[in-house]
Amino acid sequence: MPAVKRPARQGRRWIVRAEPTRLRDVRYSRLRHRGPGGPLVALACLLAAGPAVADFAHDRARAVLTQAAADLCPAAIDDPAASEGALAGALAGLALADVEDLGPPGNWVRREIRFEDRGAHLALVLTATRAGGGLRRVVLEVHDTAAHRPLMMALADGDCGVRQGRALHYDGAGAAEELTLLGPDLRTVEGRDPLNPPVPPGEDPGGVTVAHIDSGVNYQLPEIAARLARDAAGRPLGYDFWDLDDRPFDGDTGRSPFFPIRHGTPVAGLLLKEAPQVRLLPFRYPRPHMRRMADVVAAAAAAGAAIVALPMGSNSRAEWEEFARAAAAHPELLFVVSAGDDGRNIDETPLYPASLPLENMIVVASADAFGRLAPGANWGPAGVDLMVPGEKIEVVDFRGARGVASGSSFAVPRVAALAARLKAAHPEWRSEDLKRAVLARAVPPLERGAPKVAVGWIPNPAEDY
Repeated sequence: MPAVKRPARQGRRWIVRAEPTRLRDVRYSRLRHRGPGGPLVALACLLAAGPAVADFAHDRARAVLTQAAADLCPAAIDDPAASEGALAGALAGLALADVEDLGPPGNWVRREIRFEDRGAHLALVLTATRAGGGLRRVVLEVHDTAAHRPLMMALADGDCGVRQGRALHYDGAGAAEELTLLGPDLRTVEGRDPLNPPVPPGEDPGGVTVAHIDSGVNYQLPEIAARLARDAAGRPLGYDFWDLDDRPFDGDTGRSPFFPIRHGTPVAGLLLKEAPQVRLLPFRYPRPHMRRMADVVAAAAAAGAAIVALPMGSNSRAEWEEFARAAAAHPELLFVVSAGDDGRNIDETPLYPASLPLENMIVVASADAFGRLAPGANWGPAGVDLMVPGEKIEVVDFRGARGVASGSSFAVPRVAALAARLKAAHPEWRSEDLKRAVLARAVPPLERGAPKVAVGWIPNPAEDY
């Protein structure tokens, strides 16, 4: 059923979507304002004043969130139009601006309600989800709309009780530098996560250069810092193509700036574990501007990479057009790409870049230890080359703790590590030689029925050939 848009009134936009969709980016709606700035103008001034008054700015944001949780939840969620009588005290000056529902008409499963005070350059966003007709979770966020950045959030349960909070702190240039983890009072600090720390000093480790395109890596972990590719002066060669700086620190904030996905560190750690010969070249992928993927490929080639690990993808071919052209223009690079984990045949429903027709690419899917396609892993008898064990693999996570991980993302570094070991043993081999040697390791899968992949299964990619 197509989206239904109700007529706007008094600057409010109401949208009902027939089915939930996956939201990847922080979205700012086009809004109208009515009414004066009110007392929240002070918060905008504090936000613009810089780090010297950042704590006081967070105090004001805390007051907004605390009162919103108490006065707007659940009444304003059930009936957003009835919220105006509760917009007093710390909420004075705010006006209802936008309501967006996801789910069947009249029976939403996700509702986003936005209040804004344009004079104060402040937005309060409530995002509620429900299951079985009952409220399940509410996320409340305060945003500085002048600087287009989030400031603080509170996570509440179905009874509107705040369970935790998070606050973002910015440096003088406006870049997010720390994520503070808060207790239910939104005041007690329970942890601090850096967001863009400097790369520790070190020397180039030498070895086979493998570019790793992902959400970045936690280069503060000693086992990763020691393996970073560096120039003669010790400067790291990795790069953040999202923020455009030389600090590709792990964090995909596309879905939420308060809950960054730390995907790159365990993937890179597995690569380094299975290939001690690797000189790691980490790149944080350019989520806001995927056309920069051409620059990523060029940087990998310029740094002398032989292999590129790419454990990511999306449904949009347009996002990967620049990558496709650049990858084809650099046949000396061997790309090892994830088939994805959507439980589908990508020959019929493509996923990119896995479905691109590139000769210098190996597409891998996760299998269990018995040669069967892993539950949820994508397949394709023409478009997926290999299955390798990628379930319950021991990894080191973002914080340096040991655990297990599963999925085609963790099949990628195992094949990239195999290719790196082959390259170390045969430095003269080109990408086509490496690809041929990797695929030659495959054997027929043990599962019955029609083939799920084009070549076969590698029972243990970590074994010496």
